[in-house]
Amino acid sequence: MNDWTFDRDAIRAFRFVRCGFDADTGVARLVYAFDDGPELVETVTLPGAPFRLDAARAQAARQALRVLHLVAGVSYYKAAVPAQLQVEGEPIDAATAAFLEQVYLNGLGEFAYRNGLDLRERIRFPHGGAADAVAPVLGLQAHALVAIGGGKDSLVSIEALRAEGVAQTVTWIGGSQLIAACAAHTGLPTLNIGRQLAPQLFDFNRQGAWNGHIPVTAVNSAILAFAAVVLGMDQVVFSNERSASYGSLIPGTGEVNHQWSKGWAFESMFAGWLQSHVAADLRYYSLLRPLSELAVARQFARSQHYDAHFSSCNRNFHILGERPTSRWCGVCPKCHFVFLALAPFMPKTRLVTIFGRNLLDDPAQVAGFDALLEYQDHKPFECVGEGRESRAAMAALAQRPEWREDALVARFAREIAPQLDANALRIEPLLVPDDEHRVPDALWQRLRLRFAP
Repeated sequence: MNDWTFDRDAIRAFRFVRCGFDADTGVARLVYAFDDGPELVETVTLPGAPFRLDAARAQAARQALRVLHLVAGVSYYKAAVPAQLQVEGEPIDAATAAFLEQVYLNGLGEFAYRNGLDLRERIRFPHGGAADAVAPVLGLQAHALVAIGGGKDSLVSIEALRAEGVAQTVTWIGGSQLIAACAAHTGLPTLNIGRQLAPQLFDFNRQGAWNGHIPVTAVNSAILAFAAVVLGMDQVVFSNERSASYGSLIPGTGEVNHQWSKGWAFESMFAGWLQSHVAADLRYYSLLRPLSELAVARQFARSQHYDAHFSSCNRNFHILGERPTSRWCGVCPKCHFVFLALAPFMPKTRLVTIFGRNLLDDPAQVAGFDALLEYQDHKPFECVGEGRESRAAMAALAQRPEWREDALVARFAREIAPQLDANALRIEPLLVPDDEHRVPDALWQRLRLRFAP
């Protein structure tokens, strides 16, 4: 095995070798391999060990760890995308295989598009054909693990849950100083979960591995679900809005959704799988699913508490380390969209102070904002709102004296708006909550009033 070398075109199979959790140290090990190559070992570390699990919760934790192992494998599988997948150990059932095939196929949609690959006939998870499991009720405590990414969305969820008296622990994965500082500013209990990728993956990348976007929210969701079972908590809460379900429309290709694992399809499938295979009383949901990005921005703008702490700029977050010199780069799609989404709902001086400059008065930013508007371009491969939201926000600004003279707003009013249906530019319909969500009923009835336009 010592003379094994990575050759993506010669690799035949990707193997899910084994996984395990040491309750005394809090370390989970996820082991993979290509063909007969070296073992690739990823670790996930839960602070607070040792953990004492009764038999039922230990079995549920094994089930949650198994799906984490299978979902997290996408980071390694993509390096060679071999035609064969091998799940070693106990066979998975048909429902689990079908779920995983959707995660890999759709979650790697952007990766496949950018690399000119067709994965539709490659991704087939072998299964034993067993009937769906019936998970027990574990009697988990009423407590939410709430994912925080340092941006406006998770902060809106955290404050909404706080206002409704929901016990919560603010949770993130990895060593981001930006997220840690933002989490600390909430004043709530926090949980920082460690994740260490197999180091060989970076060697493979240097040796010509396929590379690109993976469904990281699916991986993070599986990590938090596993943590919730180990910790005995009954809710895993994310902050994915309804806009995440809509991708980029590529001429000649169709829809490619950069944020598929933030969308409704993934949420529905994963939540159902957890309740049938892990614990009947484990809830996985997005608190903001009923809302558009603009509705979330409106909620965030109601408080200035996080103005100096939040950041949605993805250029600050990198797998090999962050660059926290500035919370906003001002030139990426996330910066463009967050600036535009917040602009209708907060004073101009406040927004410019947050970003350090007025992005809408910079002619050099035309191409970036045109992509958000889906004007002569497609929606960027980023976690941004729908084109109709960006167009509605820009139309609203074009009516306001403090914004309408800015270069990009004036250009929109002069060149783009006349080509559009004025009725489709109204912002008000986009602020109405939707009924498609998995938020617990009693909680949603209270939140509905909070989120009302």
